[in-house]
Amino acid sequence: MNESKPIKVRQLVDWRAAGISGILSGAFALLLNIILSSFLLDSPWVFIRIIASLLFGRSIMPPPAGFSAEALLAAAGIHLLLGLLYSAIIAIVIHQWGILISFFGGAALGLAFYTINFYFFTIAFPWFYAFRSWAFLVTHILFGAFAGSVYEWLEIEQYVEIENEESVL
Repeated sequence: MNESKPIKVRQLVDWRAAGISGILSGAFALLLNIILSSFLLDSPWVFIRIIASLLFGRSIMPPPAGFSAEALLAAAGIHLLLGLLYSAIIAIVIHQWGILISFFGGAALGLAFYTINFYFFTIAFPWFYAFRSWAFLVTHILFGAFAGSVYEWLEIEQYVEIENEESVL
């Protein structure tokens, strides 16, 4: 008898989809935070200055929290870079599953990113402590859910053959 050995494969991360997801999700979260900032903090520029403070320090924070092109460019750049990084992490974790797991798994990772941003970043940026809130928690969860979903919709599934059992990890 001719016994055929089953071929073992593993799915690859689609980095193109992860990149597009990162840009779209970062822009989505930035816009959502600006909108929430205008309602909850009385100015859309408060959130922009919070994010820009990662680059410029606390000096950009004091009122009046008006428009600043420098702050807007810094905040957009930082937000998009973090969106790319966080979407890449989401893609690595969820790339093997379907849309539901991508949505809920992304949301769970969004919660983890909130924890990192507002609990660990406060070590270096103590003024972030004042901005821990349900609104920013919700935007992080929505970011993760959006990033996971967009990745899954854009992903082109590719597989590679596993040569031996040791390479499974």
